Amino acid sequence: MKLLEGKRVLVTGVANRWSIATGIARKLHGYGAEIALTYQGDRVKDEVEKLAAELGNAPVFECDVSQDASLASLRDALAQRFGKLDALVHAIAYANKEDLAGKVFETSRAGFSLALDVTSYSLIALVQALREQFNDGASIMALTYLGATQVVPNYNLMGIAKAALEAAVRYLAFDLGERGIRVNAISAGPIKTASSRQVGGFSRILDLVPKVAPLRRNVTAEDVGDVAVFLASDLSGAVTADVHFVDAGYHAMGLFV
Repeated sequence: MKLLEGKRVLVTGVANRWSIATGIARKLHGYGAEIALTYQGDRVKDEVEKLAAELGNAPVFECDVSQDASLASLRDALAQRFGKLDALVHAIAYANKEDLAGKVFETSRAGFSLALDVTSYSLIALVQALREQFNDGASIMALTYLGATQVVPNYNLMGIAKAALEAAVRYLAFDLGERGIRVNAISAGPIKTASSRQVGGFSRILDLVPKVAPLRRNVTAEDVGDVAVFLASDLSGAVTADVHFVDAGYHAMGLFV
């Protein structure tokens, strides 16, 4: 029997085959989970449907997390076509490109609201909409990054939004704990994706990590997927309200000479 056999998992945030969410979905499926995917907008629909075909013809649902009506539609569609959830992967984040460079104090009010809504509140909104769809003992996980707690040049507003996301993880873990539902974050090291390339100077970060990290390498979406498998499984039954680093140990480093 595979580790996740019989478990149903909703994976959000797939944009293309390089997405971290794609690596996670493939790993979860490889360990036996039934997968459902969401997409936001026709721009990525074809890519998500191609991945779904690889994952046992997984059902695909459109969802705009900034719209309550879309979240309600997702809830109803899941109930009809997929059933109760054993895990949710939140891999959704967005900030305007101009807010990922320059100075934080140049952030517009509208840009701040957008980034916090899509990146942080969306986790709360998904849990709110799907709370009756979760089985007791389910696992919820959200993707974050070191820039939530430490300054990473040009990560800027996204770091602030991810800090809010990590706080939401802790509070949701407390609220859902009475049902045995665990809520955690995975802090992935830098991985070359369409989203990460929006961060100014991202290629320099990729060059730096292997020189400094204890494991002397960058990580992959598959590395992140391995940790997601653990968090989705019953092996993590007592693990909640935490941030789990998958960054080859880079987060532990201070001065490096």
